[in-house]
Amino acid sequence: MPRQPAAKKPVLSKLFVLDTNVLMHDPSCLFRFEEHDIFLPIMTLEELDNNKKGLSEIARNARQASRMLDDMLAGSDVDIDEGIALYGPSAKLASGRLFLQTEAISSELPQGLPTSKVDNQILSVVIHLQKKFPKRPVILVSKDINMRIKSRALNLLAEDYFNDKVLEDTDLLYTGTRALPADFWEKHGKNMESWKKDSKTYYKVSGPLCPQFLVNELVWLESDGFAAMVKEAVGKKAVLETLIDYTHPKHAVWGITARNREQNFALNVLMNPDIDFVTLVGQAGTGKTLLTLAAGLTQTLETKQFGEIIMTRVTVPVGEDIGFLPGSEEEKMAPWMGALEDNLEVLTHSGDSGPYGGEWGKAATNDILRAKIKIKSLNFMRGRTFLKKYLIIDEAQNLTPKQMKTLITRAGPGTKVVCLGNIAQIDTPYLTEGSSGLTYVVDRFKGWPHSGHVTLQRGERSRLADHAAEVL
Repeated sequence: MPRQPAAKKPVLSKLFVLDTNVLMHDPSCLFRFEEHDIFLPIMTLEELDNNKKGLSEIARNARQASRMLDDMLAGSDVDIDEGIALYGPSAKLASGRLFLQTEAISSELPQGLPTSKVDNQILSVVIHLQKKFPKRPVILVSKDINMRIKSRALNLLAEDYFNDKVLEDTDLLYTGTRALPADFWEKHGKNMESWKKDSKTYYKVSGPLCPQFLVNELVWLESDGFAAMVKEAVGKKAVLETLIDYTHPKHAVWGITARNREQNFALNVLMNPDIDFVTLVGQAGTGKTLLTLAAGLTQTLETKQFGEIIMTRVTVPVGEDIGFLPGSEEEKMAPWMGALEDNLEVLTHSGDSGPYGGEWGKAATNDILRAKIKIKSLNFMRGRTFLKKYLIIDEAQNLTPKQMKTLITRAGPGTKVVCLGNIAQIDTPYLTEGSSGLTYVVDRFKGWPHSGHVTLQRGERSRLADHAAEVL
């Protein structure tokens, strides 16, 4: 007789205990645990209540989490002891249940841990649940590193909240550029079509690499200096459009020429009227702000494509805060806009090569600033609509995905949005390289016909700055 296969044991779903900072980081986290159950300690609710006042992002999220819990508990037929089914409220995203602490729990904490501390009371709840469900994995979810270390020291399972991460590893982030193999034309040049239109050459190629191409991806061949942008990619066919060579002085943008391949790519994307959304990522000194401002001034003052340039950034200090600043909104933002002043100085003193260089003198910087470049604070962006504006969001890595959405949705007809940042320099608490708003938009916008992204590789400041970036 053939042996009957052993009956599979049902896999027990996990029980996740949520720390308050997870709810304050992402109020919709209750719907992100799929088939697993969630347990909310009473101290989590108490901390939510303590943090609901104010106008900060954290206070807003605390209020949102409280409202969601209230909606779920509003039904008269809800039995809290049995748990609240998450299938309906989560729009079929989660199939687990939500449990609230309905009894006083006083588990044995090791001596020396003060029971008055909220974190320790949440740990005692995890210990109690572990004893109550010995065969079921009970996991504490917290954004607080010390809380996770403490729980592991007490032999409890603990995890970070990963659902907000766009990518596990930022090395996988879309770079916007792709090096073509040396045999590209041999494999993709058969039955190739080529035509010219508006001083640009187009190539229709087909081959095994075409399905991997994304629209507006910038491709290049090391051997013959060929560089192009992918205009169409359908199945095994793709249309490539040659680029304008901004490394040549005759194509200088406001007196600025590209110093390397990536800067050339960046200027092609910034100067392209069909591209409404641009993201530039790179280390300090790669030329992000300078190229963006040069392209903005050219398109605002020469071609009149935009009415004015608006520049904004997150006001997160690197060191200690210097307190309140006097003056109007623009004057308050001025100390944060040192990068703008420095770059305008380069653009207005570009010597004989620049169309407005040399003889304009120092006063020109201030004139352009006052007339065409407006500095705005992020705090007053809600409800606004920008028409025919060139909007620059500097230090975009310090924005959360929600703040990024608020800003980008301000764009009206004829507006171009440029996000600049370096995801290795995040100053906002609880934001990581994987969950930054900049990483989020780069990943979500890739392949859209009206967006472009370039990762700038090489620093062009000075030999001192380049050496410092390597060795320090």
